[in-house]
Amino acid sequence: FSGLYPEVAIHIVNGTHEELYNLLRVGDVDVILNDQRRAFSDFYVNFELMRCGCYAELSSRSPLSGRDYVSLEDLKGVPCILVASRGQRNVEQDYYQNILGFGGSYLFADNLEEGRLMVASNRGFLPVENVGSLPEPASSIRRLPVYQEGHQIMRNYCAFWRKDRTNYYIEEFAQMLRRCLAKPD
Repeated sequence: FSGLYPEVAIHIVNGTHEELYNLLRVGDVDVILNDQRRAFSDFYVNFELMRCGCYAELSSRSPLSGRDYVSLEDLKGVPCILVASRGQRNVEQDYYQNILGFGGSYLFADNLEEGRLMVASNRGFLPVENVGSLPEPASSIRRLPVYQEGHQIMRNYCAFWRKDRTNYYIEEFAQMLRRCLAKPD
C-alpha cells in the first residue's frame, strides 16, 4: 500500500478488541482490523476480510489429541486458556463463554508463548484462529478444529471504519488487505 500511495502516512496501533473499537468510535483511528463480535452497525462500513475456522491447541499428551477434531462438548472438562491482559480477562471470558459457547473453567496467559507453555504442560487448551502469521505450535502441541453441531466453528474478520470518514484510501487499503489474506488455491 505504501509503495502505491507514498503520500499516505500509516500509523499502527495495537489493542484489544474493545480498545480498538473505542478508538474507532471516538475518531482516534481511521480503520481497525478485528474479529466480528457484535452485530454489524449501520454507522460503520463492515468490510469482511475473511472467515476462518476455530481451532484448539492441545498437549499431545491430552487424551483428546488423537482425534481429528474436538467438539465444544469434548472441551467442557478441559480448562480454556485465554490470552488476555488483566484488565480484559472478564471481557474475554464472557465472550468465549457466552457468545462462542466454550464451557468449563478458564486460565489466563499474558501472551501466546505463555499460553502455549501452559498447553504443552497439559494444563488446558488454547483456542486460536489460523489467521495471518500465527506461528505453528511446537511438536508437543496438536491443533485440532473445534466443531459445534457437526460443523467447524467459523469466525469473521473485518476491517471497520466510520461511514462518515470513508475515503478512497481506506477502501483501497481494505481491498488490498482482503487480497493479502486470501488463501491461494
